[in-house]
Formats: sequence, structure tokens, C-alpha cells
Amino acid sequence: MTIIKRALISVSDKQGIVEFGQTLHRLGVEILSTGGTAKLFRDNSIPVIEVSDYTGFPEMLDGRVKTLHPRVHGGILGRRDLPEHVSAMQQADIPGIDMVVVNLYPFRATIAKPDCTLEEAIENIDIGGPAMVRAAAKNHNHVAIVTDPADYASLTRELESSGGAVGAETRFALAKKAFSHTAEYDGAISNYLTALGPKNEKLDFPARFNAQFNKALDLRYGENPHQEAAFYRDICVPAGALAGFTQLQGKELSYNNIADADAAWECVKTFDTPACVIVKHANPCGVAIGGTLPDAYEKAFKTDPTSAFGGIIAFNGEVCIDVVNAMNERKHFVEVLIAPSYSAEAQAALAAKSNLRVLTVPLGDSHNALEYKRVGGGLLLQTPDALNVSVGEFKTVTKKQPTAEQLQDLQFAWRVAKFVKSNAIIFCGGGMTLGVGAGQMSRVDSTRIAAIKAQNAGLLLAGSVVASDAFFPFRDGVDVLAEVGATCVIQPGGSVRDEEVIAAADEHGLAMVLTGVRHFRH
Repeated sequence: MTIIKRALISVSDKQGIVEFGQTLHRLGVEILSTGGTAKLFRDNSIPVIEVSDYTGFPEMLDGRVKTLHPRVHGGILGRRDLPEHVSAMQQADIPGIDMVVVNLYPFRATIAKPDCTLEEAIENIDIGGPAMVRAAAKNHNHVAIVTDPADYASLTRELESSGGAVGAETRFALAKKAFSHTAEYDGAISNYLTALGPKNEKLDFPARFNAQFNKALDLRYGENPHQEAAFYRDICVPAGALAGFTQLQGKELSYNNIADADAAWECVKTFDTPACVIVKHANPCGVAIGGTLPDAYEKAFKTDPTSAFGGIIAFNGEVCIDVVNAMNERKHFVEVLIAPSYSAEAQAALAAKSNLRVLTVPLGDSHNALEYKRVGGGLLLQTPDALNVSVGEFKTVTKKQPTAEQLQDLQFAWRVAKFVKSNAIIFCGGGMTLGVGAGQMSRVDSTRIAAIKAQNAGLLLAGSVVASDAFFPFRDGVDVLAEVGATCVIQPGGSVRDEEVIAAADEHGLAMVLTGVRHFRH
């Protein structure tokens, strides 16, 4: 056990530091500090020694040099178990520093400002802080390093229960966290600086990409039982992202559960009206909007009752008892249920399904800043596909014009198409999917599969609208969708055979609108 007799405290994030400082003072710990932290302690009647008084060397160079001094780093790095270290410290009058409480200049917050200049960013690169953190973490056998305000409460309990000591297990855990803290900090600096061009212009991607995630869960296995897996969260989870989930009940989540849940959640949260999305193997097999969530569920389930079995369901509003009752009436087996909230009655009814994984995720419209995909020996990065085209941006290119009702269905179909694996063809009508063709090598095959799906579910495609995530390379896809009764189609356009495809639509009496936006999803 290391008895804490002297602590150096210098924090940018001052959350909880006064209370922690009071604890240390109550336990007889001598506190060294700098600048604003020292002032805060004095304002709260906590005795403190300024580092400049402790070292006998004033802060200089506009505060760039504060703690870079042998009396500080010798006190942190000196090994108490080596006589030669102890002797050297005594000869140089360097007392031991037993605890370092440091978090760093807010570099991420600084560069997030739209008007942040390179000079401002550089000045918010901490030097003394990381040096102390790394020194204390290296010497964790004798020094406790604290970088996270969330640890103050547990440390307070340990200090008070042990007579002012911090155990070896705690010190090692804190050291691991500290090295991760400085790694994240340096990674953010590297990402920022290597994303600047020769004239300091901002580039789309850094020359060296660094990322950090916190392990949230060990998973039972990966996509298959012979694969191991874990789930990691962003350091800062974007508002409304699936990773912000809370699991209310059910079995442990699997790798596939989380991947499919993300597909369902990203799709459902794009709708402003009550919506339901049912996903199976990463593809929506039923999507609908309605006046209420029960209405949306009924319509989404009708799209493909067979595929809905064992699927993931996401709602964009509070799940009520009527939704649960509708699921029960259909004996709908569900792997994961996701919603922003559940009524007390619904939650009580769901509790009877002990294996059902029930998640809450706060609604929000934020997206990952970048999306990643691993390839052999490398990593693909891209910005998220967050573009939604409005009805006012549609361009009608056929003789027949879509009706106002068709335009609404086209917009709905286009939203869904973005979340279906390419090649994607989606038949829709009345605010619901009627047939989904996903992941085929041929767009014609996707069209035929979507039509077969609708036929199997007993749904009529006469008068339906169709969305294609990318252009039709030939007229054959249009011929097939016209044969099964579609009357309107939305697609990006951009094929060298656009004129041929548009002529086919005119020949069949179809209305066709172009978006100029492609939504490939691989």
C-alpha cells in the first residue's frame, strides 16, 4: 500500500476537484498545485502550495514551463524501493510525490470550434501535463495517477477506508487508464495536424489516422461460434447513436445482434412520423410509417412475415402496450427490440419474455464523424451517408408526372433504399414496404426477388412505387418492375443509357424521378 502524503494537482476539467481536494486535506495530504487549480483551492479554504514556490522556479514563457522541473519529476519518478534513488532524492532535497491528479488542456474541444486557428490549437497542446501523467503511470508501483474525475469517488472511499493509502491493484488500473488518456490526446493532435495541407488548409482525412474506443462488452462469439468478439464504444458516443444503448432485459447481446440493431436503428431514426423497421441479416425486411407506432408495426410486419421471424425491431417513439399486444398476437419471435422508451405497462408485459433483449436508445440526429471498414492489412475511411433528398429536389424526367401521394411514397422508398444492401430494389405504397430485393449482383434479380417477396406475403404491387439505390444500367430492370404493376420509380440517374431507361419508362406509362444521389451500401 502507498500512503499518500503529498499530491500534485493540476486539472483542466475541474469537475469534482474541490471535493476531492477537501478529502485529501482532511487526510493530512500536502497539496501542490498550479494556476487556476491552486486559486480554486484557496477560494475554498483548502491549503495549497504553488508549484513555483515548491520548486523555487517561477512559471515562465507564458505558462509553457510550470512543472518541468527536477523537484517535480524526481519526486514522481523516484523509486522508493531502490536505496540509490532514495539517497539521490535526499541529497537533492526532492521529496516524494505520491499522487498526481492531472487532466490535460482541452485540445479536442478547442479544435471543435469552427473558428479555431492553428495557433490556438498549438497553444492548447499540453506539454507538462502529459509528462507528469506518463511519469506517474510509469512509476505506478509508488505513485497513484488520476486522470479521470469519475475516479474521485472510488478513490475517496479507498483512501478513507485504508487510512490514506492506495492499493497496488488500484494504482495499476489508474496507470493503464492514464496511458490510454495520453494516447488518445496525442492521437487527436496527430489527426488534427496531419489533416492540414501545405498551406494549413484542412484536408478531408489525416495522413495518419488514430482512433480509440472503450471496450463495453465481451461478446459470446463473433459472426460464427468459432470467432471471438467484443463490442467497443467511442470515447464520445454521438447523440442518438446505437452505442448509447441501455439494455433493460434479455440475454447477452451477440455480435450479429449489435450489427443488425445498428442497421435497424439508423433506418428508423430518419423518419419524423411514427415508424417501425424490422431488420434481418443487416437488411430491412419491413419498414413502415403510420399514424401510431402500432399502425407502423402492423404494416412493417405485413411486408415479409416470414423474414420478420427472429428479426430486430426498432421504433422511433415510446413503445406502448398496444405494440406489445400486436407482437404477441402474431407470436412474433424477436431477437432485439429497440426504442427511445417504453411505457410502464409495455415494460411489464415484455418482462414475461425473459430472453428478449430490450434496448433503449435516446433519439438524436448525430452520425459517426467517419465510418470504417477493415480490409486485409488496411482500413477504409469515409464520411457517413447522411444525405436525405427532399421532394422538392426530385427531377421528373418522364412524360407522366407523379401525383402528390406518389411523391410522398417515393420519398419514403428513397429513405428505405439507403439502408438496403446493394443492389437494392424496394417496392412501396401507402407508407410501407411491399417487397424488398437486397444484395443481388444483378439489379434485375433484385427486382424479381422483391416482386416474389411481395407475392409470397399476399401484397399487390399494382400502383406501387419503386426505389433503386443506383441507376438502371439497362432498361430490363424497368421492364420487370412495370410487368408486376409498378407505376412510378425513383433512382439516381447517371447511366450512359439514361435516355434508353427513360424511354422504357415512357413506353410503360411510368413516372420516373431522378435524385442525382446514389446510395450504394456494401
